[in-house]
Amino acid sequence: MNQLRHNVIRAGLEALYFSGAHRLLQPLFAGVGTIFMLHHVRPPRGDAFQPNRHLEITPDFLRATLRHVRARGIDIVDLDEMHRRLRERDFRRRFACFTFDDGYRDNRDFALPVMREFAAPFTVYVTSDFACGNGRLWWVALERLIARAERIETTIGGEVVRLDCQDAAAKSIAFATLHDLLRAVPGPEITHLLAELCRRHGVDDGVIARELCLSWQELQNFAADPLVTIGAHTLTHCNLATCTPETARHEMAASRGAIEAKLNKPAAHLAYPYGDKDAATAREFALARKLGFKTAVTTRPGMLFTESANHLTALPRLSLNGNYQSTRLLPVLTSGAATAVWNGFRRVDAA
Repeated sequence: MNQLRHNVIRAGLEALYFSGAHRLLQPLFAGVGTIFMLHHVRPPRGDAFQPNRHLEITPDFLRATLRHVRARGIDIVDLDEMHRRLRERDFRRRFACFTFDDGYRDNRDFALPVMREFAAPFTVYVTSDFACGNGRLWWVALERLIARAERIETTIGGEVVRLDCQDAAAKSIAFATLHDLLRAVPGPEITHLLAELCRRHGVDDGVIARELCLSWQELQNFAADPLVTIGAHTLTHCNLATCTPETARHEMAASRGAIEAKLNKPAAHLAYPYGDKDAATAREFALARKLGFKTAVTTRPGMLFTESANHLTALPRLSLNGNYQSTRLLPVLTSGAATAVWNGFRRVDAA
């Protein structure tokens, strides 16, 4: 199902490119700016089973994207400058922001050198528990245990789930099935379920954060770079919409507090974990606003328009998706045509 979805999306992007429709739609839907969303930047892996491939791009594709943005005369700015332009309605020049979620070490090792080539500022949204080394990146643990398993059996929400994992195709189906089921359960239950599955299949999920994410000590040096802004991404990378109002507030506020205490830097910007309509809703937008965050970003696809100034804690982003690393498609993505089609040609989706 996921592969079918990817094929449909790619076909749509290709259709916009070959028809030239993206050029016709650009004046209407490119907007005043773009917030690019990234996660990993690292060399390609050769594994046949990579269900989290969408979360990573290569340094070369990041370089191509930056080159494309600069060639179009678009300013690359940090989030404080984006906030100023939106608040003051300074839309004389189009702008772009680059944002990276979770706090991966490859953001320092592979993304930072590329960003330096272009003197391009960027923001990394840090999950506090990942920086502590005790958080659980359950989607990575799920990939690793399915890669090792031939069959998986577990109980989720009182229902027994049995899945075949004999080959790459079966593993992809198993991952998609379990991923969707786990997204619907509270964070502590995800941790418990994955810990038990990892134990059964010989995967140590406790080391993943230390293996992949920057520690607080590493973040101190990283955050000292003038191109780098550190934003908040909650304490535990939970689905905020499934939390009580008190817990959601604590996840946001304590995450900012930890960053400011550990790094002695302000954390004025927030990214909602997951960030889609099921995980970031009007309640979360209001909480972020009350907590004083200058901006908060979702994973809802879209460009920034003049109206976005009225929704600073519900901002959309444009994903640099690892499944669509084609320089030919960059003009389509940055034209706003693809997100316009996705959003039914609505300019703002902040409900």
